[in-house]
Amino acid sequence: MQIIRSIQNRIYEIRGERIMLDRDLAALYETETKVLNLAVKRNIQRFPQDFMFQLTKEEVESLRFQFETLDNEPNSLRFQFETSKIGRGGNRYLPYAFTEQ
Repeated sequence: MQIIRSIQNRIYEIRGERIMLDRDLAALYETETKVLNLAVKRNIQRFPQDFMFQLTKEEVESLRFQFETLDNEPNSLRFQFETSKIGRGGNRYLPYAFTEQ
């Protein structure tokens, strides 16, 4: 029952779609986020076009503000966004969202 709740707590609604973030999906598969994203990109022909999209900075900020009211547990989205790595040019990594498809 706790696993089901954990999965349900990782499903968000963005752009009218129910999605899971790449880092949450990677955690469920017990792999690194970059490994999951690389595997998907290498096999993109196997997935429908609406399978995934990258969040915008505004969507990331919106999610961050939504989750500031949650408990500060180690796996919380807030914690993950605040500790995300800074990529090229000083920009934070924008996560991918995977739809229910």
